[in-house]
Amino acid sequence: MRNIPSWIRVPVVFFFIFALTEFFIDSGDEPAFIAEPLVSLFLVLVFLILVAIEAIVGAINNVLYQSLDEAAKVRYDAKLSEPSKIVSWLNKTYIKLAGTKPIEEEHDLVLDHNYDGIKELDNDLPPWWKYGFYASIIFAFVYLAKYHIFNGEDQYQELDAEIAQAKIDIEEYKKNAKDLVDFNTVTVLTDASDLANGKKIFELNCVACHKADGGGGIGPNLTDKYWVLGGGIQNVFKTVSEGGRDGKGMIAWKQSLKPSEIAQVSSYVLQFEGTIPAEPKAPDGDIWVNEEAPVEVAPTEAIEVKTDSIISVEEQ
Repeated sequence: MRNIPSWIRVPVVFFFIFALTEFFIDSGDEPAFIAEPLVSLFLVLVFLILVAIEAIVGAINNVLYQSLDEAAKVRYDAKLSEPSKIVSWLNKTYIKLAGTKPIEEEHDLVLDHNYDGIKELDNDLPPWWKYGFYASIIFAFVYLAKYHIFNGEDQYQELDAEIAQAKIDIEEYKKNAKDLVDFNTVTVLTDASDLANGKKIFELNCVACHKADGGGGIGPNLTDKYWVLGGGIQNVFKTVSEGGRDGKGMIAWKQSLKPSEIAQVSSYVLQFEGTIPAEPKAPDGDIWVNEEAPVEVAPTEAIEVKTDSIISVEEQ
């Protein structure tokens, strides 16, 4: 470090500390020094401290240097001018990998032909090039054996396997992060524990308007096929989350219930359809038909019988 100028040392250390702050401080999409004013203050103080340390160390070195005699100053300057061990090692490694020879030995490498005073040296290939070539040959044999002899997975098969594993990982993640669900991704919950929890939520918050058996009171009947804002798990989830019609509908429960709880109570509500309540309220809204549900095709004989009966009634 003593051979590295201070104008290099200070920025390197400062940006290293800056990178650490950005890595460890979670500031969202903005840089930490913008999102957190205290981080900016901290970085300014770090920079000033680094500059002060360099100034103090430089002053101390200057005082110590002036206290030396002439012979000691010469020895100190000679020691200071020596390259560091790292630089020496890098130079030796570069010369070894390049495979070049000193200019004093080039007369042994000159070829016989001469073109207008331009001579050619018979240098060997650099060691790094030869070793890289040998490594590519070894790699080719390994590649040939793996993909053409032992039928290893190619990039398309690896991609399919990674996609399949990603889907499994996503499902596992969803099991532990149920509150990520919304009305676009919600599905009907059939697990007994989810429905039991949905029943508890319904009895706590919904029976006042819909009654315990879903027959309806202030709110609409939940047992028939009529829906004010659409049936199905997605529509029911959205209605519970966002609320009903403005001014006279149900309040939005998204402030009180978690998305997972809304999915549970919505799935429980769908269980009422087709049941017979004690005091059913008159239908409200429109009959909702799931467009994604398979269409049931009636037998031809039944259609003909129905048609004949209608004709006979009209003839009477």
